[in-house]
Amino acid sequence: MKNHQKQTNLITIATRESRLALWQAEHVKAVLEGRGHTVALLGMTTRGDQILDRSLSKVGGKGLFVKELEAALDDGRADIAVHSLKDVPMELPSGFLLACVMEREDPRDAWVSPRYARLQDLPPGAVVGTSSLRRTVLLRSLRPDLRIEPLRGNLDTRLRKLDDGQYAGIVLAAAGLKRLGLVDRIGEIFDTRAMLPAAGQGALGIEIRQDRADLVEALQPLSDATTWLAVAAERAVSRAMGGSCSMPLAAHATVSGGSLQIDAAWGDPDGAPVLLRASLNGLARSLGEAEQLGERVAGQLRAAGAR
Repeated sequence: MKNHQKQTNLITIATRESRLALWQAEHVKAVLEGRGHTVALLGMTTRGDQILDRSLSKVGGKGLFVKELEAALDDGRADIAVHSLKDVPMELPSGFLLACVMEREDPRDAWVSPRYARLQDLPPGAVVGTSSLRRTVLLRSLRPDLRIEPLRGNLDTRLRKLDDGQYAGIVLAAAGLKRLGLVDRIGEIFDTRAMLPAAGQGALGIEIRQDRADLVEALQPLSDATTWLAVAAERAVSRAMGGSCSMPLAAHATVSGGSLQIDAAWGDPDGAPVLLRASLNGLARSLGEAEQLGERVAGQLRAAGAR
């Protein structure tokens, strides 16, 4: 970890170059510029963007989307990296820090199909696309009669494969569709009881090098305390379960007043289409308390047989 003490008069954002990632980086850029900072973007292609013929769980997980951005932070080409929080590994490498979690967009999953308004409208044996093990086990519990096939690529690539007729429908994060103005593509937004979201889904996280105290201060006004409490609990579930995208795990939390409700689900992608579920409600006035609730929910899942 190199030590680059640098003032925040110019903040360079490392970002993936997909349309959604650039929207996210531009959003952070606009907020920072509104607070008087000068901001530039450094677009990068990550290993996760390059490997499209295999599922993420088989080639190294979600960390493939952040390693190149972290290298740019490490060598001083960039100051901050903007991530979809659900792509950020539960344990950051030594010397890096999650400095900011912004207010969450819709955390739910969306059903997208040119022919079928709802998942329930599909005929038996229809092909549904997703590369998420979480969505796979949730879909199998809802409709064990469907064929779930792999679907990789950025959001535009996935929609194009759907429109080309490779799938009867696909499941995507509602947040990405909303951010890119593609709400008209959404057939239905799943209730969280049916399709429990991934840890961190819909939230943006900003990563920095740990030695950049100047940036912690600059980013603090962008943080949303309620979102951060919720995602801290969700990520704690995933971390306690050894979480990565190779785990068929869902975790979603909501905060109301000082109390936090955390729900989690685990399924076996190769076994019976049955979900193990756990939930807990408790006080969460700090990130530590939120994480403890998440760890207790993970304990419930393990006690029920999740592995």
